[in-house]
Order: sequence, then structure tokens, then C-alpha cells
Amino acid sequence: MTFITKTMLTLAAGALSLTGLAQGAQAEFAAVGDPKPAIILFGPTNDGGWSQSIDEARQTVEEELDMRIPQAEEIPESATAIRPAAELFIDRGSNIIIGSAFGYSDTFKELSEQYPDILFINPAGITNGPNLKSVYGRTYQSQYLCGMVAGGLSKSGKIGFVAANPFPLVNWTVNAYLLGAREVNPDAELTVVFTGAWGDPVKERAATQALVEQGVDVIGQHVDTPTPQVVAEEAGIYATGHHRDLSEFSEATQCSSVWTWDKFLVPEIEKIAAGEWEEAPYGAFLGIDEGGTDVACCGDAVSDELKAKVMEARDKIISGEAPVFAGPITDRDGTERVPEGEVLSDADLWAMDWFVPGVTGGE
Repeated sequence: MTFITKTMLTLAAGALSLTGLAQGAQAEFAAVGDPKPAIILFGPTNDGGWSQSIDEARQTVEEELDMRIPQAEEIPESATAIRPAAELFIDRGSNIIIGSAFGYSDTFKELSEQYPDILFINPAGITNGPNLKSVYGRTYQSQYLCGMVAGGLSKSGKIGFVAANPFPLVNWTVNAYLLGAREVNPDAELTVVFTGAWGDPVKERAATQALVEQGVDVIGQHVDTPTPQVVAEEAGIYATGHHRDLSEFSEATQCSSVWTWDKFLVPEIEKIAAGEWEEAPYGAFLGIDEGGTDVACCGDAVSDELKAKVMEARDKIISGEAPVFAGPITDRDGTERVPEGEVLSDADLWAMDWFVPGVTGGE
């Protein structure tokens, strides 16, 4: 995940908060000729996290749709870098440009208006239009499930979480993680440390070590590198990852919240090929079954019984039977946030600046 300011997230909340996020009216638009996507990638393809997850989805899409998707990597969030990359692909015949960063939002909006016959899709973006769709995932769903694993593995009930910035899309993962942990361990508590950076291994190591010193025996994360997983293994405790299955980096990793972009991109490109592009005025907010995030579960330390509970909860989340943020929910100051019988709205998700009882840190 790329750098986002708090002001930007406030704007994102307004752009993505209305109901029906993933349901737009069908636009009278189809990509010219056969779909020819290209990807502009913010980071390197081997970053172990966000950018690599998109690159791996690209490979799956290529295989499933029997096409080649050209890609430019390490393109910073600057119009002077984004625009030449996009226009080079367009000049070479690409008619679908796929981005990968919040910071691409404004430039993608400008490009979509300049090139009305080209489709633009931007994971983590917030701008939308007749031929531009921003998409993000309901990451709280998969983090809730990883939280269940953490709660089941914790002997002390003390869980740690290393996060980047106290923005709504991070806060909801922190809250969901503890709610999941308390599903199997009602007395669990969570201490969160914010590093102030999406991908800084030095800060992540220091944060994880500080949590270990406080006595936590499971570590979760919403940062870009696998460093917390590595430190957890060094400390002899368990951990859960984010973005990708981080068990390749650490034997401590027992569950990961993983992006499944191919589950969204394959049917989306098929729709485009059929002339069925659907405009989404407020962007697409994807659940587990739509190509947001899912779980890679579980590690050897997870019992069959606990894994079954996690998978059962996953099924109920997908079916809508058990929404993660179903009331009654209060924040840690005692203010009611979700009344009994109600579910937290998407608008309130994108404005989440509070933590549930049992979360410490982040003040």
C-alpha cells in the first residue's frame, strides 16, 4: 500500500462511502476491439506484498484468459511518471490500463477524460468516471478470520498488531482482528503500534520487538513487508500476514490476509470483451467472493477444530449471515458505534477513526 495522508483518506471516504459501491449502472461503453490490458505497477514485482500481489494476479489472468499483459513496474505516484507509462501502452494498442496506487487517482482521472475510448481500472484509487473504476477490498473480512487464528493460538490473550497509519482502512483491520480473536478467546486484548510508513523494515522490526517485550505471543500486521513475521519467528511466537501468503518468509506465519485480484480482473475483462462494462460511480468495494481479500489458512500450529471454525465464519461472511461489524458495538470510550440489530455502513467504515474495547495504542 502506498503513502496516504489523513486528508486524502477523508476525501476517499466521501468518494467511496455511499451504498451500492460495487453496483453501478451499465454504461454504453465497450473497449475498442479485443481487450488488451496493461498494468502500471507502483512497486517492484518482488516486494513481497502489495505490488507482488498484483503481479501474481496478472500472471493468473494471462493464463486463464490466454493473453499477454505488458507491465511497467516501480512507477511512482507522480503524473510525470504515470502519464508517459500509460500513453506508451495506449500508443502500443492497449485499451485497458490497470493502475495500482491511491496516488494514481488524479492522473488516472485526467487520462480517462483525455482518452474516453480507453478503460481505466485502479486498485486503491478513489476517482471514478464513465470509463474509470477504482477498486478496493473489504480487508476487514480476511483480517477478522486471521484474528480468529490469533485468538486461538494465543495462550496469554495478549496479541500485537503492527500497522502503518491510523487511517480508516487500517483501523477497520485492527478492529476486525480483535473482534475475530474474541470470537474464540473472549478475553483477548490487542496492542497496536503504528510505524508511520507502509513499508519500512527497520520501523517494523522495532515495532514488533517492542510488542514482544510487552509479552504478546501472536503478531498481526497491516504493513507491506514480511518483517513482523520474521521477527515473530526469531522470538518464538506466532504471526499472521497481510497482502500475500507470508508463510514463505517465516515458519511463524499461521494465516495471511491475501489479495485475490485475479478473481475480480478475470470476470471484469470478460465483461469488457462482451461489451458489458459496468460503470461504478462510487467505485467497487470487493468482498471475499468478489476478488477482494481472502485467507491463506492455516499453518501447522492451527488445530483442525480451529481451522473449521475459521472456514465456517468465512462462509457466513460471504453469505451475509454474519457481517463483521454487526451491532451492538461500542468504541473503547464507551460510545455506541453500531446499535444492536444494525450493521456498520460503508460510509462509516470509510470514516472509522475509533477502536473497539480491548485495543490499546494508536492514541
